[in-house]
Amino acid sequence: MPANNLTIRQYLSELTPYKATLIAVSKTKPDALIQAFYDQVGQRDFGENKVQELVGKYERLPKDIRWHMIGHLQTNKVKYLAPFVHLIHSVDSEKLLREINKEARKNNRTIKVLLQVHIAQETEKFGFSMEEAQRLLEGNTVQELVHVNVVGLMGMATNTTDEQQIHHEFAQLKAFQDTLGPRLKGPNIHLDALSIGMSGDYRIALQNGGTLIRIGTALFGSRD
Repeated sequence: MPANNLTIRQYLSELTPYKATLIAVSKTKPDALIQAFYDQVGQRDFGENKVQELVGKYERLPKDIRWHMIGHLQTNKVKYLAPFVHLIHSVDSEKLLREINKEARKNNRTIKVLLQVHIAQETEKFGFSMEEAQRLLEGNTVQELVHVNVVGLMGMATNTTDEQQIHHEFAQLKAFQDTLGPRLKGPNIHLDALSIGMSGDYRIALQNGGTLIRIGTALFGSRD
C-alpha cells in the first residue's frame, strides 16, 4: 500500500501556521511506508510505542530520522533506546527519569524527554498528576540529572466524542505549562514543547498550543 502523500502534505500544511511538528506514528507499519514518507515529502519525525519495533526500524532505516518514543516505557528497556532516541514523550515516573539519565550518561548523550501528565478520565492511562509533576520540576532532582533535558509535557485526552471535554483537558495542561514553565530554574528544564493531539483530536490540540502532534491512523490506516 503506497504512502498517502496527499494526506501527509495536507497535515503538514495545516500544522505549519501553528509551528507544530508532525510526528508520524508508524507503529506496526512496514519500513516501506516510512521510507516513502521520508523520500517523497521529507518527513523526518516518526513515533513508535514499542521499544523492539523502534530499535528494529532505527537499524534498518535512514539514520537522520528523528525517532520519538511515545508509548509506555519500562525502565529495563531504556538501554536499547539510549544510543539514538531523539525524544521520549512518555516519562511517567522519577524512577524512569533516573534510568534515562543513567543510560544517557553511559552513551555520552543528553536525552530530551517530556513528562507525561495524566489529564484523562481513564485511570488506566499513565502519567504524573499535575501536583506530582510540579513537585518534581520545582525540586532539585531534575537539575541533578544532567544527562536528561526536560523540554516539555505530554498528555493524552480522554477517549471520548465530547470535544468540549477534550478541549478542557488540553487547555488545562497548556495552562499548567504556561504557569509553571517561567518559574522553573535550571539549564536542563525548558517547558517549550507540548505533545498533545492524535488523529481524532489534533485540531483541538492545535487550538490549545500543541507543538508535537502525533498522527498515526489518519496517515497509515488502522493498525495491523
